[in-house]
Amino acid sequence: MSAWFVRTLTGLAFAIAAALPAMAEPPGEARPPAAADGSPVESRFFDTRDGWLDVSGFLDTAYGFVPVVAPITEPAVGYGAVGALVFIDRPPAQAARVAERPNIAVVGAAGTQNGTQGVFALHLGTWLGGRLRTLVGLADADVNLDFFGLGGDRLPSGLELGYTVAARGGVAGGNVRIGDTPLWIGVRYARAKTRVDLGGSDPGFAGISAPDLDLQLAAVTPSLTLDARDNFFTPTAGWYVDLSVPLFREALGSDRDFERATLTAIHYRPLSPSVFFSVRGTARASTDGTPFFLRPYVVLRGVQAMRYQGEQAGELEVELRWQAHPRFSLVGFGGAGLARSSVARQDREQTATAAGAGFRYLLARKYGIHMGVDLARGPDGWAAYVVFGSAWLRP
Repeated sequence: MSAWFVRTLTGLAFAIAAALPAMAEPPGEARPPAAADGSPVESRFFDTRDGWLDVSGFLDTAYGFVPVVAPITEPAVGYGAVGALVFIDRPPAQAARVAERPNIAVVGAAGTQNGTQGVFALHLGTWLGGRLRTLVGLADADVNLDFFGLGGDRLPSGLELGYTVAARGGVAGGNVRIGDTPLWIGVRYARAKTRVDLGGSDPGFAGISAPDLDLQLAAVTPSLTLDARDNFFTPTAGWYVDLSVPLFREALGSDRDFERATLTAIHYRPLSPSVFFSVRGTARASTDGTPFFLRPYVVLRGVQAMRYQGEQAGELEVELRWQAHPRFSLVGFGGAGLARSSVARQDREQTATAAGAGFRYLLARKYGIHMGVDLARGPDGWAAYVVFGSAWLRP
């Protein structure tokens, strides 16, 4: 569900920018609103310090329904869009606490060029002065993907198996902060009915178990998170470490028992007042009984989602951002990933590397929110990504 949160905020930024005809002016001629005596006044869409487009004022006062449209740029499903109505609920007195997330409710739909489509509803709640965060979501989606095999036990080139996962379900949970520490402990419950359509192909050809094609899945996911970032939109310093372990159990309503685990560690470090370094490492594992479409996969900009799957998978990615101008920055990044599976008691694996570059614009100075586009090249060609906040956004 966090992916929906990212896309929603991205769409909000696009909607704001699209609604501003003043953006047609050359950047150097941008001017903030002025009073009759020529002095600057507060604006929802411009920064009175430099006259550039800035939505800090809007976010300070955001309340009510906001229609948004956001792009989908994931190569696995093709280009598309998500449209939604977003309801932001935050008392005016909370505007000064920029690090505290407001209550956000979202209802929307998405579609892509390969026929993937779905509808969803989501509520993100913040309570007890920001010490408790809750999430409740429902979704009904048909997602069209390709299966390439697991780890080194891969299908012959050009013979990937196209399939559709129809899933309907929901998730509910929350995270609570432990005292005054940067540690958060959380738990979520998720349940979904899934059905896989292979388009008439033989599941045995790809090593897919027939029972994987029609499953009721239910899991409880405990998590432990260390969040010591200086900003959760575009961090420049600090650590983020998260361990999440979904436990699928028949006692919870699942058709079978299995486990998955994900450990993510991200470090942000300023190298100078204008140069910022960051590194992310992620390791994922799954146990016997995990359906093929839930097996871990390599997650890198430039690598198609679910292209490199295995019983275990992980990646390491680094990024360097240069704040070349108070409003504009340039980004360079690269990484490598590994997917591994065991066949006949032998470990077999597949690796992937990717690299690219991009740019960012400081969209909300008060909130430290940057937005931009990344262009990456991986083993299968080029891919473009719209980035809101950070490519590794963890709200």
